[in-house]
Amino acid sequence: MRTLSIRLIPLLLVLLFTSVSQASAQGVSAYFGVGSANNSAATSAGCPSQQILDNVTGVCEPAPTMGGVFGVFGADFMIKSHLGFNAEDTFRFAQENYLPTVGINARPSFYDFNAVYQPTSGDARIVPVIEGGIGGAKVSFYVNQSSCVSAAVCTNYSQEFASSNHFQVHGAVGVKLYVKSDVFIKPQIDFHWVDNLNQLYGRNIVPVYTVSIGYTFGRH
Repeated sequence: MRTLSIRLIPLLLVLLFTSVSQASAQGVSAYFGVGSANNSAATSAGCPSQQILDNVTGVCEPAPTMGGVFGVFGADFMIKSHLGFNAEDTFRFAQENYLPTVGINARPSFYDFNAVYQPTSGDARIVPVIEGGIGGAKVSFYVNQSSCVSAAVCTNYSQEFASSNHFQVHGAVGVKLYVKSDVFIKPQIDFHWVDNLNQLYGRNIVPVYTVSIGYTFGRH
């Protein structure tokens, strides 16, 4: 439920922003896209390089790296022509192997709330975007299980059994390329500094590269 609530925050903000955009906003945008995040492998104390301690078996195993396909969605609310606010959620679409020997997968996600600066006019065809703010990161862990109604009829599934939540500081640089008066494509590079993430992966800094498509309400 908590994850669902976090994922609904940008959508709720879009609805709120849209309702007031005609009254006071200089620009309201919503966007969704795909990309990837990456992080290196961690090393547990007492284990060889790039191996972590498996608390289930008590032995060191090859450490996972972060990668794969991530989704992002968010919303911008410009209270002035160059300054505004943003809410954003970035999440891995599918689980990735974390400790495959014992059937444990992981699914990282990041959410953040930012100040937004657009150095050019919001009516331009090319609008650079600079973001900075804070938020949280979550790594959900799943265990692979099976349920059988008979020796020959079994269903395999995964179930979340734990999560690791972290504070994060976020910064991003992107650009809105308007292909129509109100539709844009937004390539963006994000950097998430996540407190104590190096206990799970190789470093606390996670770069994310995405390309989104979005819509700006009330743009002339």
